[in-house]
Amino acid sequence: MQDSFSLQLPFILASNSPRRKEILTQAGFQFTVLPSDVDESFPHEMILQDVPVMLAERKAKALLESCANSLVLAADTVVILENEILNKPANKQEALQMLKKLSGKTHEVVTGIALASPNEIVKASDSAFVRFRELADWEIEWYVRGGASLDKAGAYGVQDFIGMAGIEKLDGSFYTVMGLPIYHVYQLLKPFILESRQMPLGI
Repeated sequence: MQDSFSLQLPFILASNSPRRKEILTQAGFQFTVLPSDVDESFPHEMILQDVPVMLAERKAKALLESCANSLVLAADTVVILENEILNKPANKQEALQMLKKLSGKTHEVVTGIALASPNEIVKASDSAFVRFRELADWEIEWYVRGGASLDKAGAYGVQDFIGMAGIEKLDGSFYTVMGLPIYHVYQLLKPFILESRQMPLGI
């Protein structure tokens, strides 16, 4: 089993996303999950690629008072198609409509992150471009029927059937599309990692 990093401060993930929890755990971090429930509206005139960073910062700030002297990581992911943000679908019918829009087209996925520490909030974002092949109606319906589309921006998960079988090209990080650009997260967390001297492997 992989060892976990030791951090200078308690580490909190401000998200209940199973994908983000999985990525952070696989990367070697231990953390407490404390979802941040905030208003996710944004000004209509805002540059769409800036929205996830703003929302991530809003989520991190919402926990600062109750999580003093901690590291709080928040994230937000948006799917942008033809200058429109596709959020999490409200129901299966909306999920069907979203996936039919994405079928045969390239869209942008932007994940923003914010890391709050006792002294500051640092932010970053990452973009990836995803192209779906032409999806058959029955493939979309089969996927949506299972319910996995309802808690995901754009109504799909890159790690799910529709991602595995439907994405023909991905330009960027798989983890950004999954919901957490772990390369950027690691860079933000690296200053807080307590270095340890490992014993020789003896091989």
